[in-house]
Amino acid sequence: MRAPLLPLLFVAAVAQAQPPALTLEQLPRPTMPPGERGPVVPAQVERWRQEAKALEYGDGVPRNEVAAAKLYCRAARYGDAEAQYSLGWMLTNARGIQRNDAEAAHMFAAAAEQGMEQAQNMLDRMGGTPLGDPPPCLRPPETDPAPVLPPPVAQRGAKPVSLWATLPLPAQAPPAIVNYVKLVAPEYQLSPALVLAVMAQESGFDPLAESPKKAQGLMQLMPDTAARFNVIRLRDPSQNIRGGMAYLRWLLAYFEGDVMLALAGYNAGERAVDRYLGVPPYAETRLYVRKIMAAVGGQRLHPFDAKVTGASPMLQRVKAQMQVIQAR
Repeated sequence: MRAPLLPLLFVAAVAQAQPPALTLEQLPRPTMPPGERGPVVPAQVERWRQEAKALEYGDGVPRNEVAAAKLYCRAARYGDAEAQYSLGWMLTNARGIQRNDAEAAHMFAAAAEQGMEQAQNMLDRMGGTPLGDPPPCLRPPETDPAPVLPPPVAQRGAKPVSLWATLPLPAQAPPAIVNYVKLVAPEYQLSPALVLAVMAQESGFDPLAESPKKAQGLMQLMPDTAARFNVIRLRDPSQNIRGGMAYLRWLLAYFEGDVMLALAGYNAGERAVDRYLGVPPYAETRLYVRKIMAAVGGQRLHPFDAKVTGASPMLQRVKAQMQVIQAR
């Protein structure tokens, strides 16, 4: 017995009206959002993340995963760990966008490095440390100043320039600490203003300060950093200050006098600065750098001793990229 013609025609019409299911490769790939034009404050970053979450889940607005991914990307670049995790999850699960496990691993790594446990769990499931360069959504934002060119060779190991000598010292710094830093800083070719600005941010001049990560003392030295610079007694204020100065001197040589990169290295480690080609996408590090840079009047260059260590290979990469951009 033949099937009725009308139902068959109806089924065919419905099937023709429905779009075919997309494969993973056919899902949209969100483009990078445009660079920001002005300063970005933490409240703006939080708004991006909240708007992205609403768009991802259709909470009060039409669901739009691609728009959500773009906003997560914006927030991720400025160090928002939750946005980094959410974008990694979208990339891993192809939630409305193309799956990309390599980029997702970098997102989970950035969030894990900021202490997010579930991000570390996801990273462990994916095999651990991600390979290759971080994706664009973790590169330093356009609002970050580019690395500065070092001074002429003749000035690199000189005494701190006059601009550093005229900077005001922290008003809350105890006189005994100020006098000691003024006495010892020249041995390390450092400006007392820079050392005291770092100390103010690190410990608030409390010699007994200890962070949850076990950084200790006035300069908040980690045990491995202390060992690296021959600090035996971390609680000894003199040894602690000297160890911090030795590390600052090393970082300034490694980043060719770029104060912003040296500060980022002091907080997050020089390897993180190298990997992310600038200030890492960690909220704490970005705030740390901004506060100390404000305390030293925005001075970007500090004299350094090139004999202390070789320059970071990242600097040449970043400068080459800058030349390509300027040539366009």
